[in-house]
Amino acid sequence: MHKFILLLIASMLLALSACSETSRPLTPPVTLEGDIFGTFYQVTIADSLTKGQARTLKEGLEKELDYVDMAMSIYRSDSELIKFNNTPVGEWFQLSEDLMHVLNVSQMVSAHSNGAFDVTIGGLVNLWSFGSENRPREAPERDIIEQRLSEVGYRHIELDITNGHARRLQDVFVDLGGVAKGFGTDQVAAYLDEEGINNYLVNLGGDLTVKGYRDKNEQLPWRIGIEAPLDDRRQAQHIIPLLNTSVATSGDYRNYFEEDGVRYSHTIDPRSGKPIQHSLASVTVAHPENTVADAWATAMMVLGEKDGMELALSQNLAVLMLVREDTGWSSYASPAFEEIVGENIIAELEIPIFQ
Repeated sequence: MHKFILLLIASMLLALSACSETSRPLTPPVTLEGDIFGTFYQVTIADSLTKGQARTLKEGLEKELDYVDMAMSIYRSDSELIKFNNTPVGEWFQLSEDLMHVLNVSQMVSAHSNGAFDVTIGGLVNLWSFGSENRPREAPERDIIEQRLSEVGYRHIELDITNGHARRLQDVFVDLGGVAKGFGTDQVAAYLDEEGINNYLVNLGGDLTVKGYRDKNEQLPWRIGIEAPLDDRRQAQHIIPLLNTSVATSGDYRNYFEEDGVRYSHTIDPRSGKPIQHSLASVTVAHPENTVADAWATAMMVLGEKDGMELALSQNLAVLMLVREDTGWSSYASPAFEEIVGENIIAELEIPIFQ
């Protein structure tokens, strides 16, 4: 009986200790991080949290990211997207509401950019060794490029939003690499909203959404770094304050290969079938929805600085471009971007505004 009482007391003490540890308050900001989609996620929360709450939030947001991966990955044979790609040409496929939304955003950006953004580019991405085929990193033969190019075209996808299904009109391979990360960012932000978190920064592989403040007592806005287009290190070119918005950045200085002195970017132009060749090094797009920002950033990257900025002006898009020059690089912003970050900030950073 004496031993039983001692064991009971020990168990109660352990339970009390575990409960105390779970309820221990953490000093904000609290950072939750991990890996997903072949990249990283980092969520910074400025609200007051206990250790148990932080653990629960981490588990919940990872479930959200796993859901997006299960729906939109091209690296999982059981993903919803792969099932859609494997559906016979002309046959309708019932889509989840979220996959339909991402495809609808993609088709909208494709139409407005005259095909500079195109999710049917998957075959070309694979051909240039940046996709799921695990091909050697070398420039393919021209005839193979032409053959793959004939299999590309966003108009070969038909969406029936009313009935929630879609079909491929030709044997195209849909790759959501230029937009799914943005949707994942939106999903995490929506989850945090549902959990009552009011001050956070979500960073999913460079796609960012901010809400509230990094210091809610001092009401200090979140600050994000726009990277300089450097191959060998990460260095911020601009530090920009943001409040309740989302940004996505696309660049050509991280994922590429070189062959015979020629640099081949992972950003493929769906119109030519080849990696981009222009002076635009990176483009950042701000928009309330990261899914939209992500797709537009890819489109701008394909179009280049001149055509891209002209389209940004016509669509009233908030865009910041970093362009390679002979002696380095220069930054240019659209008026809509200036409105988001503030005229004074743009002036301090000495960023010219395109009109």
